[in-house]
Amino acid sequence: MTGSRFIAETLHGYGVTAVYFVPGILQQTLVDMEPLGIRRVMCHTEKAAAYMADGYARAARRPGVVFAQSVGAANLAAGLQDAFLARSPVIALTGRWMPEYRYRHAYQEIDHWPLFQPVTKFSAMVDGAAQLPLLLRQAFREAVSGSTAPVHLDLLGIAAELVEEDEVDAEVIVDSTFTTYPAFRPAPDDGPIHAAAELLRQAQRPVLLAGGGVTASQAGPQVTTLAEKLAMPVVTSLNGKGSIPEDHPLSVGVLGTYSRSCANQVTSEADLVLIVGSQTGGQATHFWRVPRPGVPTIQINVDPAELGRNYPSQVDVLADARLALQRLIDVIEPGPAETAWSMRAQQLVADWRAELRPHRDSDATPIRPERLCREVQDFLPDDAVLVSDTGHAGIWTGTMIDLTHRTQSYLRCAGSLGWGLPAAMGAKCAVPDRPVICFTGDGGVWYHLAELETAARCRINTVTVINNNRSLNQGKAAIEDLYAGRHGNPDELWVFEDVDFTKIAESMGCFAIRVTEPGDLPGALTAALDANRPAVVDVVTDINVAAPLPFVPD
Repeated sequence: MTGSRFIAETLHGYGVTAVYFVPGILQQTLVDMEPLGIRRVMCHTEKAAAYMADGYARAARRPGVVFAQSVGAANLAAGLQDAFLARSPVIALTGRWMPEYRYRHAYQEIDHWPLFQPVTKFSAMVDGAAQLPLLLRQAFREAVSGSTAPVHLDLLGIAAELVEEDEVDAEVIVDSTFTTYPAFRPAPDDGPIHAAAELLRQAQRPVLLAGGGVTASQAGPQVTTLAEKLAMPVVTSLNGKGSIPEDHPLSVGVLGTYSRSCANQVTSEADLVLIVGSQTGGQATHFWRVPRPGVPTIQINVDPAELGRNYPSQVDVLADARLALQRLIDVIEPGPAETAWSMRAQQLVADWRAELRPHRDSDATPIRPERLCREVQDFLPDDAVLVSDTGHAGIWTGTMIDLTHRTQSYLRCAGSLGWGLPAAMGAKCAVPDRPVICFTGDGGVWYHLAELETAARCRINTVTVINNNRSLNQGKAAIEDLYAGRHGNPDELWVFEDVDFTKIAESMGCFAIRVTEPGDLPGALTAALDANRPAVVDVVTDINVAAPLPFVPD
């Protein structure tokens, strides 16, 4: 068969239901996909297409697929940064000029190959269709095995046409093991499990830190069971948010830089931290200040390179998070249902909630973001997917919107502002029967505003909530400090024009509603979800309200 048909049938065989692209790339392949029922989403930018594939991968728990032609490949590589940071299995297919055209200033020629090296775990050149049976299967294998991450195949032809037109004499073989992740669940050895159980038994103030590996392994029920067995408080990274229902008495909240003060405070008081599926990166630990340096740790991770990387550990458990936690549950003796330590953690959470309550109940206008978060939390359906941009959006959603149902999901941006809107679109393609709500700011939505037209054209019915304070107010305090005692215009560095996004969204075919009064939020959110088309809720919020700074131990 032709290379184009082989690619289309392979993607279909691996369960891919949507691909994201900017023309022109793999055009015959896209034609061959149509009778197979694969959705073809034409985007306005390669970065947005990459973000959609990332959102799809995280929501579907299978690889997301994105295409870009030669000159767009550099933009696509930039878009893979977020997927790489979040360990998301995205497969990127790009085109490149044939060898005889290289180094001769061929149209749009740029050596994009090196750009993919820092943002993928596997990258290979495909010089002809005969390589497709090997390399397509390898791409799926690499993407979903071990610590998941993006992969890249660079196909011959500026639009990959030389590989498409070539013929391959091979049948499509699908390795079912590599259609979803985790592909493998390595079991823990007994020795480390019993050593970890003994340390947990001896600890007076243990804390469980649940990271993105818990989400990837779907180990939330085991986190909750183990925590209850030991009356052990649970904190999470942003990627691990929702590992334990956030109205559970042992749930303390999100840790690190984008965090609740109570989560950092509880973790800084711990005498043992059980770190499950976390890279213990700078954001999750507020640059390695929580947990405190030197605190004893037990670490569970599927990737041996992450064990002890930032916190030397007393016990390392190389295993799938769900299997390791279940083994701990099986061998550890239960403790009392409540301890002085668990009550201390609950009190710190209660104090934090009490301090926050006046802002969450505020009727002020412009609307306070805390009140917006309360209304979004109350509105979220039991099976909702909440998608958050980075910056203040990550702080507001991570700390102030509780996920209280196991059937709710949280997808967060790993670093690239503007990720939220297209990632939510990708997630909606993956789980079309679930409500997908994106929370972003005006600063985030400006990045890929054009993709609202994509959503309307392709009928990708997400709800985008814009915390519109007409600024990048996360930088407000630092900029004003720099201007202290100086004449000048600091607003040029962080303030936008006051734009009504509803007019833009409506012109693109979306449902849109602007909210200026907090009491109107419930009705607006419900109307947006019921609109049966892509919806934008433009919420006018207070430009002067910044998200709280993280608690830092002395």
